[in-house]
This record gives sequence, C-alpha cells and structure tokens, in this order.
Amino acid sequence: MARAYQVTHRTDYRYERDVTASYGQLHLLPRDFDRQRRRSATVTLTPGPDVLSSRQDFFGNSVSYFEIHEPHRRLTVTAQSVVEVADGARDVTLLGGRVWEDAVAAVAGGSLSEHLEASQFVLGSPLAAPADRYRAYALESFPADRPLLECVESLCARIHADFRYKPGSTSVATPLAQVFRRRRGVCQDFAHVGIACLRSVGLPARYVSGYLETLPAPGRPKLTGVDGSHAWFSVLIPGAGWLDVDPTNDQFANDRYVVTAFGRDYGDVPPLGGVIYTQGKTEALKVAVDVVPIG
Repeated sequence: MARAYQVTHRTDYRYERDVTASYGQLHLLPRDFDRQRRRSATVTLTPGPDVLSSRQDFFGNSVSYFEIHEPHRRLTVTAQSVVEVADGARDVTLLGGRVWEDAVAAVAGGSLSEHLEASQFVLGSPLAAPADRYRAYALESFPADRPLLECVESLCARIHADFRYKPGSTSVATPLAQVFRRRRGVCQDFAHVGIACLRSVGLPARYVSGYLETLPAPGRPKLTGVDGSHAWFSVLIPGAGWLDVDPTNDQFANDRYVVTAFGRDYGDVPPLGGVIYTQGKTEALKVAVDVVPIG
C-alpha cells in the first residue's frame, strides 16, 4: 500500500546588494515513475518571475526554469507537492538471488530489456567515474558467486561504517578521490562512492536525489522545517528493476523516501542552480523542508 506525503521545500536567499537579474533551474518536484505518483506540484517565487516554465529533462525528471528581471535583494523559491510512494524494495529483494557476475555479464552482453537505459549508468560520469581504487574497495563485498543483493547490502553497510558523516567537510566541488581518501562527507558523497564502486565492477548505478521523512523521538512532536534534501544511489537488479540504497543510513530505500530526480551523478540533478547579476554576494541562505504524511 502506498503512503502519501505533502512535501514543501523553501529556499530563501538574501543578498547584500541589488540583484539586477536571476536565472535559475530547479529539480525540486517529485517525479512520476512506477513506484511513485505525483498528485499535484507547484513552484512559486518571490518576487514573481518574468518567465516560469517546466519540462522533462533527458532522464525524465521534472525541471522548472525561471527568469527574474526586476532588481531584488531577496529571492524565495517554494516547491510544494503531494505524492504517493510505494515500497519498491520489497518486490526487488524477492528476485535478488542472482550472483553478481551473471548480472555483470547480462549488462555487458546487452541481453537486458533495460540495456539502453542501463548502459548510460555503467559508464563513468564527471563526479562518479570508475577507478581501480573503487573496484578494490567494492570487491571486498563482491566475492565470487555471491548473490548480487547480498553484495550490495554489504557494500552499503561498509560505506556507512567506514565513512564519517560530517556536514561542511565537503562541497559540491570536492573530488570523489578526496572524499574516498579522507573517509568523510555527506549523503551526496556517500552516494557517489557507492556509484563509483558499482560501476567499477561493471554494474549500472545511478544517483538519486529526494527527501526522507524524518521521525521524531518517541513521545516528541514532529518539528516544522527540520526535514532536508537527501541523496542515495540505485543499482540495477537484472530482471527485477532498480533497487534504491541509502548508505548514509545503511538501509534500502522504502516508502519513507520521496524521489525528485535521478541521473548519472549530482551534476545532472542539482536541486537549484543558476546565475545572478550583482556586485554583492549572498548574505544568507536558508533552506526549510517538510515531509508530512497525509491520509
């Protein structure tokens, strides 16, 4: 049975001087696919945009584009949606007994019905390229003839144990090799590590961005604005589909995860990016996210 959520993502920029024009692109609205259905979705901006349009990108994600031409010192972007999410991990895990070498052979031989889609996710990308160091790390979880699902579960657990979650220790510009060497970062870094490891052994893996419903401590109310953007990775289980894996929390993604977009790595699907024209700098940036279960 699917769970329904109301998701609100509010980003507030304050600038020290007038911004004469803003141009931006957003990956903030949940996407529709087999395990998720979007009931409604809106993007609003203050000040009101001169141009606001939407489209689907190459990967089928919802993308919003805006232009603001009037001078402003504050920009607020609010994305609101209602979405239904099913627990896709339950179905995929039933078919995870295939050994990992057979899965690699199926991908390499082009025998998968998903081959065209899978091929673009087994190749290297700017932020998650295969390398010998990642293959060596992955092979500790991928011994000969081990079921693919067990291998992925082991890799997820090892990333969770070996890498320290430390906000502020990396940025979107931090090379993956540095993250791997220093063994610390945030969710997008851990997703890139997992992707690079899987690609290095010949398996298709993709980057997933979205939200995770946080649960309050027992007996405590759920606070407003404390949820956040999240990132994890997916691996293709031949014959079963894509399995979403969260190394930050050492678990398979379930119906508490809302997907906004997926691509080869973070660079394909940043939540918000663009260009501003100003002589000043950003004085403050505040992000508030709420993922609220509804009936």
